[in-house]
Amino acid sequence: MPKRNFIQYLVITAKGMAMGAADVVPGVSGGTIAFISGIYEELIETIHKLDLGFLKLWKKEGISTAWKTYNLSFLVALFAGVAISILSLAKVITWLLSNHPILVWSFFFGLVIASILYVGKQVTSWSVWIGAALIIAAAAAYGVTLAEPLGTADSTWFLFFAGFIAIIAMILPGISGAFILLLMGAYTGIIGTISLLGEGIANMDWQRISQALMKIGIFAIGAIAGLKVFSRVLNWMFKNHKNLILAVLTGFMVGALNKIWPWKEVLKYRVDSHGEEVPFIERSIMPTQYPEDPQILLALLFMVLGFLSIFILERAAVSKKKA
Repeated sequence: MPKRNFIQYLVITAKGMAMGAADVVPGVSGGTIAFISGIYEELIETIHKLDLGFLKLWKKEGISTAWKTYNLSFLVALFAGVAISILSLAKVITWLLSNHPILVWSFFFGLVIASILYVGKQVTSWSVWIGAALIIAAAAAYGVTLAEPLGTADSTWFLFFAGFIAIIAMILPGISGAFILLLMGAYTGIIGTISLLGEGIANMDWQRISQALMKIGIFAIGAIAGLKVFSRVLNWMFKNHKNLILAVLTGFMVGALNKIWPWKEVLKYRVDSHGEEVPFIERSIMPTQYPEDPQILLALLFMVLGFLSIFILERAAVSKKKA
């Protein structure tokens, strides 16, 4: 593993912050940021290598040797940046979703439209089977958006399952973990929990901190389990069946656009852990049917801004490859 000084580790932390910022926004992948910033291969290799052998080496040759062998300084620096970014942005996004939902979802909608084009055009060879995979994935994702959410962020098993599935974003560039959480109906709950942790830390409110840490801990355990299960399989499929995987990811995002359509009608509410009524089941409606101000022009502007965000990231990736 490469030897680094303190400044170089600070740079890795900064890259982790960029990944964390991407991970809280549906449509942008932390894996994509890792790919663009040149740390994707090292991240995957380090995660693959990390196993119980670390404890054996620690016992045999000491913590220093085990730490260096498993490149843990890299992981700590990177994930410290991810954590800082997520904690900082979660409260902002929670506030924006509560106060400006149409504009936030419009921005996310533009992000995902651009992500569809970005991932789809990486399919280098089309066939009947590749096209069929895209259509089936789109239909399946659309069906999920119409279904009642599997659970809520108040459910222990659902938190574990959400973490288990969402970690895919750390494996493949092009698919967003936040987007998966959104599709599962878990996004606002997870973001709210992270925001609660930030508030608890800021106010030294141990009750809030303990509540949030318990939920985040369960989510993290699910993510670790998912990482070990999926990492080798997904990377093998990405290397050996790249066009098929890209087509499935593209179809997945196309079908899920219904989930982030900015204008919604609430069909059913649920009571959250704070005793407040929050939307549970919604359906997409036309802006003209929206009972309040649909903010159409501003919504279109934010869609364009979201689209351009991915376009700029793509240009950065292309420039890096040519450099």
